[in-house]
Amino acid sequence: MTAEQIRTAQWRAASLLAFILHLLKRMPRLIARVLLFAACLASASAAVEWKVIKIGNRDFLSVDNVARFYGFPAPVYDGKTVRLVNDKNDLRLMIDSREALLNGVRNWLSFPVIVHEGKVLVSRIDLAKTLEPQLRPNMIQNLGHVRTVVLDPGHGGFDKGAISPYGYEKDYALDVARQLRPMLQAKGFRVIMTRETDVFVPLEVRAHIANETSDSLFVSIHFNATDRDPAATGFEIYSLTPRGAPSTYEDGLTLASVNLQNGTAKDSASIELSTCIYHSLVGQIGEFDRGIKRARFAVLRLTKIPAVLVEGGFLTERGESRLIASSDWRKHLAEAICSGIENFRTLAETKKRPMILADYRRQKRELAAHANEPSPAPLLTLDMSRAETPMLPAPEELNVTPTPTPSPVGSAPVEP
Repeated sequence: MTAEQIRTAQWRAASLLAFILHLLKRMPRLIARVLLFAACLASASAAVEWKVIKIGNRDFLSVDNVARFYGFPAPVYDGKTVRLVNDKNDLRLMIDSREALLNGVRNWLSFPVIVHEGKVLVSRIDLAKTLEPQLRPNMIQNLGHVRTVVLDPGHGGFDKGAISPYGYEKDYALDVARQLRPMLQAKGFRVIMTRETDVFVPLEVRAHIANETSDSLFVSIHFNATDRDPAATGFEIYSLTPRGAPSTYEDGLTLASVNLQNGTAKDSASIELSTCIYHSLVGQIGEFDRGIKRARFAVLRLTKIPAVLVEGGFLTERGESRLIASSDWRKHLAEAICSGIENFRTLAETKKRPMILADYRRQKRELAAHANEPSPAPLLTLDMSRAETPMLPAPEELNVTPTPTPSPVGSAPVEP
């Protein structure tokens, strides 16, 4: 390169640098800082490595490692509560508990959060199968298009399901599905029902109907009951238990439960479908939050597409059974399920982050203000340190009966 070419190259480089500096001077300072922070965060995340800690035959990861990978500031410790918060997610873990709070909604982990050699550890299974799909839903692989919804009204025919003073679970589930079908069709979904009348359909047949569809998902509709605590109330939702993990109602891992099902390729999609529907249910209707749970029910175990089972309240609790007996209330339930399904489709097709509990509560307040109606109470902050049951606010704040135990009522739910 000649001296003249070198001078020309230097002049061009100096001119480019001057132009960049000029742009930076004109760029608002806040935007520049945001861009710099995003670049640093991306660089830091790319450099974070998972450091697996093996205890016995189980793999764990430290909360500090989790925080660095997902871009959380340093964890905040308050007694047995560990909180990770950034602009996208709010995760609260309880040491020695399987109960967690993620973006305002209760989740049940497969294994307790533990302390080992001074580090707070989370099971690798829980991180991969429960937390990761919710922390980064846009990273779930192979969601594809969602064109068909298979609605599965529980029970039917001689199988009445749970019973209340006002009616049978089989009838309420069918009515919710019938009201939900036109709502979904209006959104452009094709809808298939495993039963459209009061008939008994074997569980294997329900799963077969689902597996014959493509670009689809499966939603089984049920209502709850217990003979142990007549005050038990609230919503819960189930997806398939991951391989190598106990179901929510099991105290520990058993050989039988592991051998029963090895998990499916749709695990992440199913837990995110649970999340989308459940945030909508709790956000729009506001019944007690019993949580996002895991089970190996036949309709989940045998179904090869994203699948969930919704429990829409307790027929054994006096007040909730009266609500469920109302057709208008069941319509409200159907609307909330519809919103959750639509959010899942949006995620699958555009990678747009689904609405969460706070979004639904904010939307509800805005609608109330627009209609000149009294605004509902602000979103509660769950103070986990002062409740006997981990991560529950005081009963007087919620105005509902709290969960009687840190596990579902009964030793195991009845097969739907």
